[in-house]
Amino acid sequence: MNTEGGEAAEGVPCWVDASLPDVEAGKRFYGELFGWSFDAVGPRGVAGGPRGAAWAHREGDPVAALLPKRDGRMPTVWTVYLATRDATVLTRRIPEEGGQVIAAPTPLGGLGRQALAVGPEGAVFGLWEPALHGGFGERRPASGGFARAVLHTRDPEAARPFWDGLFGGPRIAIAPLAGVFPEVMPSHFLVHFSVSDLESALGAVYRLGGRVQAQPFQTDRGPVAVVTDNQNASFALLES
Repeated sequence: MNTEGGEAAEGVPCWVDASLPDVEAGKRFYGELFGWSFDAVGPRGVAGGPRGAAWAHREGDPVAALLPKRDGRMPTVWTVYLATRDATVLTRRIPEEGGQVIAAPTPLGGLGRQALAVGPEGAVFGLWEPALHGGFGERRPASGGFARAVLHTRDPEAARPFWDGLFGGPRIAIAPLAGVFPEVMPSHFLVHFSVSDLESALGAVYRLGGRVQAQPFQTDRGPVAVVTDNQNASFALLES
């Protein structure tokens, strides 16, 4: 694959984007919080993605995209994309494993192809088949970049066979909803971004108009807090 950052293993998180009502407000929020800069065109200057998308970089490396939400009925969310060598083949297998395809593979200019699906537990995720855009690549900023994505669901053990079967082994971090989110919260992927100082980052979230959903708690990777941005998109901050 002619990608900018190397080929990601099948099923590994390789990209994230946020669907927002106001991309300009999102640029101000994430630009100040994480030090992101933004381009109007895709990586390497290749056109692709929805009109009005903002491609975020940190220290010169691609980190995420902010997309304009076209339908107000759709949620304001961060979506994680899992790498695949063949999105067509994989989307055919998703219903066989118990999931559902929401959007069939679609080319984004010369960048690659994307699809959307939902697992049997109800968590939405994306698939990315890279061409010129390989996602995060091998280099990631120590602070202000993608750290991990965790599937939060009520029954992690019941959820795991779908993911292991789809990708041929453990690829997805799965955690219980209990103790972090309200019981009414549906299963979902939570995107984590790295920060060097969690307390300082939480102060910036408040200052920029966001809020804290879950106060800092300890994980196997370090302290984590769950927050929302100034448009109510949820994500996590991981101190590392």
